[in-house]
Amino acid sequence: MEGLSLANEDKTMSANLKYLSLGILVFQTTSLVLTMRYSRTLKEEGPRYLSSTAVVVAELLKIMACILLVYKDSKCSLRALNRILHDEILNKPMETLKLAIPSGIYTLQNNLLYVALSNLDAATYQVTYQLKILTTALFSVSMLSKKLGVYQWLSLVILMTGVAFVQWPSDSQELDPKELSAGSQFVGLMAVLTACFSSGFAGVYFEKILKETKQSVWIRNIQLGFFGSIFGLMGVYIYDGELVSKNGFFQGYNRLTWIVVILQALGGLVIAAVIKYADNILKGFATSLSIILSTLISYFWLQDFVPTSVFFLGAILVITATFLYGYDPKPTGNPTKA
Repeated sequence: MEGLSLANEDKTMSANLKYLSLGILVFQTTSLVLTMRYSRTLKEEGPRYLSSTAVVVAELLKIMACILLVYKDSKCSLRALNRILHDEILNKPMETLKLAIPSGIYTLQNNLLYVALSNLDAATYQVTYQLKILTTALFSVSMLSKKLGVYQWLSLVILMTGVAFVQWPSDSQELDPKELSAGSQFVGLMAVLTACFSSGFAGVYFEKILKETKQSVWIRNIQLGFFGSIFGLMGVYIYDGELVSKNGFFQGYNRLTWIVVILQALGGLVIAAVIKYADNILKGFATSLSIILSTLISYFWLQDFVPTSVFFLGAILVITATFLYGYDPKPTGNPTKA
């Protein structure tokens, strides 16, 4: 009887962790998109914060968070932490250098997301960004020799159709271009599409590296953050060097800016927790909830988005495709995760 009750407790705890990680992912994804969009369109006195510096600060925060997690795994011993960082990073320069490529791509991607949300409403961005499922799947097939099932290929076709509907020009956009006060929808769309390709390639490349070595995901994230900070600082110097020398690195930073930076830094850690405790179906459910919440809040709170019937049709197709991609009809099969 005791064994049965313990097994039930373990099942309950596992289910609780699943739904907790699901809730955190929905909150993190939705709040990051909405706060980033709001922070880039909010009109305030003085200079606006530089997205290039925000990317660098987010990378530094991610490094700090991962070091704390390694410290916790080392039984809170500074000597053990120092030994692990020395052995796994400094003593393995070639292994560390492998992370330079995906890190550079992720840095580009993070900068592109700021460009996208400066030019697109949160709802359109959220739905269009799901094209990363398509790019990740294609790179998985070509780089990792993964095989996709019929349901997954079907979901990718539905996904492309749904995104095409979402991007379909509406009468309101043609008649009232002043509503797009934050910038150009074309620039935003190009930024999202480029981010989708970079996300797909970098994600699969990172997965390949993780499979080839036995280093922990936290050590790998420290390495990613290190190179990301270097590439990010190069971007700050090249694109915003004059503004930084004139008004400072943290110009325009306020409480909202720091919330955006913290949410972006924690994004990768949240996804890692979801992958550990949840599955593809729940991940798809989280994405769908996030799209719905972003649409509602964009309409009622940010008031920068007027949904059309074509948008709703496209969003429903994208949500359906997200669920279908994670569906595995065989309980003992080998699903392809992207």
